Amino acid sequence: MSSERDSVSNPFTAADVAEILRERGWAAGEAISSELLAWYERAAALLGPHAADRAALADLLALIFSYDAAAVLQHVESHAVLARYGARDVVRRLAFLLLDGRPLDSERFKEIINVMKEGSDLRSRDLFLPIRLVLAGRVGDGELDRIVLLLDEAATLSFAVPVKSARARILEFCAALD
Repeated sequence: MSSERDSVSNPFTAADVAEILRERGWAAGEAISSELLAWYERAAALLGPHAADRAALADLLALIFSYDAAAVLQHVESHAVLARYGARDVVRRLAFLLLDGRPLDSERFKEIINVMKEGSDLRSRDLFLPIRLVLAGRVGDGELDRIVLLLDEAATLSFAVPVKSARARILEFCAALD
């Protein structure tokens, strides 16, 4: 399945991701393990085409390494998303599905989306906006889905700062919401 986004060129490499992470203090300057290198390559491939420049790539990477649900809920845009029809139900159902502890990868994400569509009249923005808000920590479009796909793998790696998994994020968000 090809899309226009697939054909967008990617000016960023794993080295760019590694450099940004070192500059921001998210990764140590030591030798890079093969697992970290693979994650850097994946991050560059997923996020690079959605970043207009290096600063935009750094902003997307920040969503992986900096997550504070209470701060997310301080934004008016967050409340606008949560006020949409069905948004709080989406958050509850997402929490239930993520509590099983299985890692969130591309296949699991598709499975969750399909389960959430079943028995629901929510589609598109009504479904995805709350998911992106809760897991990526920001209101936005499809580029945030790529953030979500990087979370659980990053949470298992040894970065200079710990990365919160999708499960940890939904638990923190639900606690902050109440």
